[in-house]
Amino acid sequence: MGENIQQVIDKRSAVIKKFKEELIRRLNLPYAPDDLHEDVSLLGSGLGLDSLDALEIVLCIENCFGIKIPDQNTSILRSINTIVDFVIQEQEKKG
Repeated sequence: MGENIQQVIDKRSAVIKKFKEELIRRLNLPYAPDDLHEDVSLLGSGLGLDSLDALEIVLCIENCFGIKIPDQNTSILRSINTIVDFVIQEQEKKG
């Protein structure tokens, strides 16, 4: 049997929380996790992060969640939601 809706929501919330906390800590951002909307654009006009920050985000994802991000796949970094979708998808592949 698959997971129920509440398990899916809980898993997603946990990944979002962990990622936001790590992102803020690693990039020294002047925000609290609740200040970061899941759909805000991370690079460019949203949070205004640059390519160096993008590299740090990739390292953050790889270190926190043990997931390798394919080179040149910057579409994953569009928002917190796109990152979380990718992380959960990869975790499910691993079982």
